Amino acid sequence: MNVIQRIDSWAQRDPQRVAYNYLGKENTYLELKNYSDSVAAAITNMDLPDKAPIIVYGGQEFEMIAVFLGIVKTGHAYIPIDSDSPSERLVTINRIAQPVACIAVEELPVELAGLPVVTPAKLKQLFSERVSFSAANQVKGSDVFYIIFTSGTTGVPKGVQISAQNLESFLAWMESDFGIKDESTFLSQPPYSFDLSVMDLYPALTRGGTLSVIPKKVTEDFRQLFSVLPQLKLNVWVSTPSFMDICLLEKSFDEEHYPQLQHFLFCGEELTHKTAQQLLQRFPHAAIYNTYGPTETTVAVTQVQITADLLAKYERLPIGKPKADTKVVVVDENLQEVAAGTAGEILIYGPSVSQGYLNNPAKTKQAFVKFNEQNAYRTGDLGEFDEAGQLLYKGRLDFQVKLHGFRIELEEVDYHLGKVGLVEQAACVPKYGMDHKVSQLVAFVVAKHNEFKNNLELTKAIKEQLATLSMPYMIPQRFVYVDSLPLTTNGKVDRKHLFSEVNH
Repeated sequence: MNVIQRIDSWAQRDPQRVAYNYLGKENTYLELKNYSDSVAAAITNMDLPDKAPIIVYGGQEFEMIAVFLGIVKTGHAYIPIDSDSPSERLVTINRIAQPVACIAVEELPVELAGLPVVTPAKLKQLFSERVSFSAANQVKGSDVFYIIFTSGTTGVPKGVQISAQNLESFLAWMESDFGIKDESTFLSQPPYSFDLSVMDLYPALTRGGTLSVIPKKVTEDFRQLFSVLPQLKLNVWVSTPSFMDICLLEKSFDEEHYPQLQHFLFCGEELTHKTAQQLLQRFPHAAIYNTYGPTETTVAVTQVQITADLLAKYERLPIGKPKADTKVVVVDENLQEVAAGTAGEILIYGPSVSQGYLNNPAKTKQAFVKFNEQNAYRTGDLGEFDEAGQLLYKGRLDFQVKLHGFRIELEEVDYHLGKVGLVEQAACVPKYGMDHKVSQLVAFVVAKHNEFKNNLELTKAIKEQLATLSMPYMIPQRFVYVDSLPLTTNGKVDRKHLFSEVNH
């Protein structure tokens, strides 16, 4: 059975089973099938060009996933755009993607000229109608299932096309390698425009699970977050490490208060030793996984379980071993494989690699190459394999700066800062001089509670500790103390925001 058939089969097998829980508002698998069938029938009646993409605009409502499935049932791909996105992003994506329609689960903030739009009112009416729909033309094989727009380095977003095959490869791995049971309750926290959401969305729905949603308005209010979380009876946690850092500030976030919580899956950014160790202390019987993979390779392709032994062996945590059907190699600038223990660019090939960026042949040609006669993706990440076959992440090739002739990985500076006992969280950015060269490293630091009289004394103490951990040229010249680091809508540390603050 394919993805759609597996989800729909739960409507027959256990129609009243809860598929979606949005802050206590529950929707069943039968409602999911009926809603998605209604959307599919309406799209079919619109007589749109075959397989062309359709924008879906909204937040984390149940209607969003019903619309996704309805679109896929008609052979079209969907493009999720979060309602927290700036209007300019919506207009830009519309221009690049050239969609054939837009389904607005929430009211559009701007008009998309010449595009047929299904309004929230029209959608509500569709959901009230019962239709039967045969999904004979649904997305399959190499057809594009969804398109997620990631931030481009030039500021122009790129639409990553993920096919039905790509998604099925990912889901097979999620079933075989993580020990997650059918009918589990998953935390659903990232917005649907961020591919981390795919790690909870389809693994839950294809296996009769429940998605328990924490929308952005709750994650931003600490008190509300911790009144909601215990009520969700979660079995599987999916988030970025940054979101976990917020949750670990709450003393009652532990095994005793969350006895059903058995699995933690992290992706999207580096999982620090400190976060992993703290979490393992709080949940000693849970399975905690560090995973890695760019959007272009369908969510994630490597995993490693965090154990006390692993924490003892590695100061900087590995990102694991590749899934069975996928090859990960480390290459030099000529795309020649390098020996274990040597750093190079991480290159991924196999059935979960995207066919490229939507309507962007130039960027596709840059990032996707042929390797061993297969479509491969150049990640732009620096990594190496150790003697145990674990892949070690060494930072971004484009987060590499030169200061006074020394090559410095910004994420390595962050890593050393995170080891300092006085530091809760930190991120480092370069400041450029008039000559367009890096003139200094600036560290933004969330400090732990301390007894120092002023920031000058605190900085001196941090620098003294750093001197025992890293090379002198890697110690930031300037420290800025903040209450919290800014996060992107995807829950990652917003380094671009910090960069612009330093270089405005």
